[in-house]
Amino acid sequence: MYVMMFVVTSFTMNSCSAENAVKEEFENVITDETLVVNYNYSNEELELMKLINEYRKSIGLNALEKINHISYKCQEHNKYMIKNNVMNHDNFDSRAKNIMKLVKATSIAENVAHKYNTPQAALSGWLNSSAHKVNIEGDYTHFGIAVTADASGQKYYTNIFVKI
Repeated sequence: MYVMMFVVTSFTMNSCSAENAVKEEFENVITDETLVVNYNYSNEELELMKLINEYRKSIGLNALEKINHISYKCQEHNKYMIKNNVMNHDNFDSRAKNIMKLVKATSIAENVAHKYNTPQAALSGWLNSSAHKVNIEGDYTHFGIAVTADASGQKYYTNIFVKI
């Protein structure tokens, strides 16, 4: 009888552990309906955010507040560009709809860049492009940024601006 109770107890404990592991695995999956609240910023990402805000303040505009979910969507796009060896705005509509829905943004714009070695160089590139400069100087309140290096060390930058 004691052996039988041990077997049942052991089986029950193992089953609960397996169920919990599966539950945890599903809880860690991020879907298009998930608001990402945690994002680990690199020093380069924080530097680029600081530089953009310094530039905006120097021309009389408000500083932008970072939103982790937006930076996560920027990182997703960088990974897409690296995987496909491209620099583009593919799937921007999908990113924009996701951000507008989950962050409650009313307007949105995106800048991308590739192969700049430093945040300052990326910002200079954007400011020397009229379309990108318009986004940096736009009527926005928040932003997100991701800087991601591919296997060879080439850097990809995505910067999304939103107004809430």
